Order: sequence, then structure tokens, then C-alpha cells
Amino acid sequence: MGRQMAMVFDLNKCIGCQTCSVACKVLWTNEDGRRDMWWCSVNTQPGRGTPRDYEQMGGGYDADGKLIPGQLPSPQDFGGSSDFNWSEVHTSGNGKGHTHLQSKNGEPTWAMNWDEDEGGGEYPNAYFFYMPRICNFCSKPSCVEVCPNGAMYKRDDFGIILRDASRCKATQQCAMACPYKKIYFDTVRSTSEHCIGCFPRLEQGVAPACVRQCPGRAVFVGFRDDQAGAIQTLVDRYKVALPLHPEWNTEPNVFYVPPLSAFVVRPDGTIDESQRRIPLSYLESLFGKGVGPALCTLEEEMAKRKRRQPSELMDTLIAYNWNELLGPFDRDPASITW
Repeated sequence: MGRQMAMVFDLNKCIGCQTCSVACKVLWTNEDGRRDMWWCSVNTQPGRGTPRDYEQMGGGYDADGKLIPGQLPSPQDFGGSSDFNWSEVHTSGNGKGHTHLQSKNGEPTWAMNWDEDEGGGEYPNAYFFYMPRICNFCSKPSCVEVCPNGAMYKRDDFGIILRDASRCKATQQCAMACPYKKIYFDTVRSTSEHCIGCFPRLEQGVAPACVRQCPGRAVFVGFRDDQAGAIQTLVDRYKVALPLHPEWNTEPNVFYVPPLSAFVVRPDGTIDESQRRIPLSYLESLFGKGVGPALCTLEEEMAKRKRRQPSELMDTLIAYNWNELLGPFDRDPASITW
């Protein structure tokens, strides 16, 4: 049995800056055939995500472990390229009369961050939060099981999912079987592609680009079995980091610290400190029933720090030293001749 790399995204620290997605784009998908690929994407929640409405497209396993046939997202679901007409909107003096996104090739109907910052709720209790998504490095990867050509496999030393491009026959069954719909199609090379965990960096002891480049110190990486690591502290000890859609039964190894939100404002303008703006039912629809206890733990540990009492959990989440986020992958990539 090999080791399993895992990541934790702290949604209370993600500011939606897209640095992780751009770092990934520049490193892996900045060429023809991959222009519309976002192996790492950051979407606004509540939102339709990318590809559009992926949560209704199926895939994964049912409760009995039976593979669920899924839908193949269309190119329109992923969305095409658009230009932002910056000068026309911001300097022409007539910004309200212009659409911000201008079509490059035909009329775009969706894109990676199409509904960014829209969110849910109504004034004065509107709410939203950002959620990065990558390959989940699943322990039960439905994409691997369904591939008819044996092109996909789980690498034992890091637990990441890789693909032998020479064996890929472009059936795209992997994309249908993945419930998170984080598999894309390269029209130039006629192969499916997805996040590979930056494995050339991992082999050299360097953290993936999305982790190392995050300016908000929101992403942790490490091995699940590292007893002293942040991953085990957040996922297993305090149980404040949860998988996205655990009911899809692929046992993902990307986890999320759920977001705390502002308190509800009453009609008379006073603050109701018994209610948060993000409905618990919505967070449960994403992260399961463990989200309520996780939020309670976060609030309890925050209260301890306000009383000037020590909190291992808060120290871990704050990550005073940014190297603490990187686990065993703390080598400086600038020190390597690639």
C-alpha cells in the first residue's frame, strides 16, 4: 500500500484572487488545445460552477459501490474564451452601457468564473464564498475503473491519478465517470487531461504550484498518514476539513475547511449572533452532515484564542510560518535545475 498525498483548502482564507488557477494555467495548460482548460479553478458559491451545473451530471458510485453512469460536459458547459473590454467599460465614461465580457469566437454562454461574486441571499443578508477545485486524488477513482484502455492509474508513492497518453483513445469515459467533472479534452492531441498534482515537482520535494503560489496561505499539502502534519490535524484530529460531496463515494483526498460567515442582520438593523448568513443546509449539501460540528469546533477554538488561551487548531490554520503549509514538499523550486 502506497502513501496518499492530500490537500486542505481553508475557505475562510480564500480571497478568490485566482492566483492558484493562473499558476496552474501558466505551468500546464497555456498552449493550443488546452486554452479552455482550468485544471485548477476557483468558483463563487453558491454558483453553477465549472463546468456549468457539474453537480447534476452524475458519476462516482452509489452507496452499494456500483458505478454511476455520468454525463459528458459539452464545450459550452466549460465555456469558451472571452475578452474583457477594460478600456471601454472603465474609461469611456459609459461603463453602464457596455457588457464586460466580449465574445472571441462566437457568443460565449459560460466560462470558468462566469458567475463570480454573485452568490446567494438577499440584502442585507447576501452571502458568497470562494471554492478552489482540482483533481481530488480519489482513493476510489471512478475515472480509473471506467477507462477501457487502461490509460489511467493511481500512482502508489503519492496517490495521484495519472494517465498514459499513448494508451488514451479519446473515449472520454473518464470524464463521464468523474462526478467532479475535472477532466478536460485536448482537441489538438485527442486525449483527455486533468490535474496531475504537479508530480514532477512532488518528485523533487516541491509543493504543487497552486499550494506554493497562494498569497492567502489557504492551501495545505501533505500525506494523510503523517501524524505530525497539518493534514492529519485538520482532517482526522479536529475534523474541521471535509471532502466535497462525500455522497459520491470516490473517497476524495482534497478537503475543505467550511466557511464561517457574517451574522444575520435583522429587519430593524440589529445583529442576530445566533445565525450565520450562509445557511447550514447549503453547506451540508456540499460537505455532508459533518459541517455543523466542524463549524462549532472552529467557533469554540476561535473563542479560546479570544480568551488568550492556546489553540493548536488556530495555530495550524493561521500558519504563522508559510512553510508549515507545505508539509514535506518545502523545497525551493528555484534551487533545482529542471
